[in-house]
Amino acid sequence: MTNIAVTCSIVAKESLPILANMLSFASNVNRDYEDEFKGNVGRGYMPGQTINIKKPPRYTYRQGRVAVPQATVETSLPLTLAQGGCDLNFTILERTLSFNKLEDKVRAAMEPVANEIDRQGLQLARYSTFNTIGTPGTLPTTQALALAAVTGVNQRLDEMGAPRKDNRRAFIMNPALNASTVQGFAGLFNGQKSLTEQFNSGTMVDSLGLAYAMDQNVDLHTNGTAVVGTNTVNGAGQTGATITVNALNGTVTKGTKITFAGVFAVNPQSRQSTGTLAQFTVTADAAASATSLSISPAIVATGAFQNVTASPANSATITIFGTASGSYSANVAYHKDAFTLAMVPMWAPPSGKGVIDVAQESYKGFTIKVTEFYDGVNDNSIMRLDVLFGWAATYPELACIYAT
Repeated sequence: MTNIAVTCSIVAKESLPILANMLSFASNVNRDYEDEFKGNVGRGYMPGQTINIKKPPRYTYRQGRVAVPQATVETSLPLTLAQGGCDLNFTILERTLSFNKLEDKVRAAMEPVANEIDRQGLQLARYSTFNTIGTPGTLPTTQALALAAVTGVNQRLDEMGAPRKDNRRAFIMNPALNASTVQGFAGLFNGQKSLTEQFNSGTMVDSLGLAYAMDQNVDLHTNGTAVVGTNTVNGAGQTGATITVNALNGTVTKGTKITFAGVFAVNPQSRQSTGTLAQFTVTADAAASATSLSISPAIVATGAFQNVTASPANSATITIFGTASGSYSANVAYHKDAFTLAMVPMWAPPSGKGVIDVAQESYKGFTIKVTEFYDGVNDNSIMRLDVLFGWAATYPELACIYAT
């Protein structure tokens, strides 16, 4: 490519594979809904910056011969698109170089873009995922503990009805958990190919039904000051996404995981208890002495969307995962459908009126727009690289945090 003039189209085409290869979390999530957005654009309909994702209805089993018609309840989840990117400033001399000499600059420009896409996704995972196991501040440093970590997240995904046979489960680890798990699993891989791959890469090799990746953007959660197991529910029979409680004895931060005494999770299809206390994530900060907690998922005690064995009793103890003011890394195992990333084309200005060149390219579901314009005051060429993307936790029940 040494003698080829560098155009926005060439930069866009070369940038996309670099971006795709840099992503960890984003490369293992659902990408289906961006087609809906593109289709709407193609028909001339622009839904703005929000895609409403429809979730399928659920029904209950009828016992016996007599029909029991059930209403169809469809819910939707908004996915909000946001624009971002990275901008390059070239002197006229730099602009005349071949792409081979600009490639390092383009690669460097893609690094913060890929980092931010993954960072936002993993932050969403921390906030929205309620299933949580592990011991904050503790790594699985032995073979038995490493194996227990992987089988533990798989068990929780199984209990929540996450598919196994489609081989679409993944586990994103921070560097410390990756290193600990590689060490713990070292003696478990008998295949020479797996041993070689793990030894050469220093990262976990796909096994036990999970695709592994290491990501430095795994989010860190910090609990509030509320004492872990001393707050209580105020009033029996409560359902929904807001629970009335007796005045909190400290703060509770958004993303904190809690359980209610006597409230167990159920299998989403059979509605039978899993034997594990149902976990909930707090969706908004709560101040000390607050008398309500906002939670997800909403408590549903009966019907097609039932997710618990019963509502919490009056004065039921609220147990916070972790310790007061303690922190932990939110490594996340999940089925591909737990989270959705949409990256869609955006409006591109026509050439002229200050725009030298513009191009928009797509590759494996990733889209980037490259626009070049001239800075006449400083005699520079400015090239902006833009992405339009958004995240949604479509099925957070199909994910499980492993806290370390």
